[in-house]
Amino acid sequence: MGNDVATLLARHSEALALFTDRVHAVRAGQWDDPTPCTDWSVHDLVNHVTTEQLWVPHLVTDGASIDDVGDAYDGDVLGKRPKTTWDAAARAARKAFAAPGALEQTVELSYGETPAVAYCAQMITDAVVHAWDLSRAIGAQERLPDALVSFALDEVTPYAAELSKSGLFGPPIEPPPGDGHQTRLLALLGRRA
Repeated sequence: MGNDVATLLARHSEALALFTDRVHAVRAGQWDDPTPCTDWSVHDLVNHVTTEQLWVPHLVTDGASIDDVGDAYDGDVLGKRPKTTWDAAARAARKAFAAPGALEQTVELSYGETPAVAYCAQMITDAVVHAWDLSRAIGAQERLPDALVSFALDEVTPYAAELSKSGLFGPPIEPPPGDGHQTRLLALLGRRA
């Protein structure tokens, strides 16, 4: 399991670094701009991914449940310094997952007990896909690293149809024939590249 854990932690760090790069590319006048995520501005998107990272130490390090944390992260968590807030949340999440034994445990998510490795994989995929959303919204480089795209595609393929039922993702669309992994990943999540 050691090598798998090392690979998972590497992908997690890479996904956070990718999203960090895009957050730091947001210009002052872009925070209210729309994103491919229906009803989310750039601020809303970054707030969502930041909130996801803020949960990690509670669930992984503290062994807290969703109920334990409650509504602590409802609403705007970014405040007046969104980039700084993101950086701190990403550092704390990376540290929590990288702690000895962290990925060998079970965490309690909204839908029940989940292996921490599966939770980490979900967080990687979330950061990768939303990095593309943010890139599209702010006019940054939309091409994502192949290793992260392949990881996210492998992760999301088995349950992509279920994601659209959640209302958080659009229904899958048919990608253009012969297109690459990134286009297939985005199409599975209802996005047109």
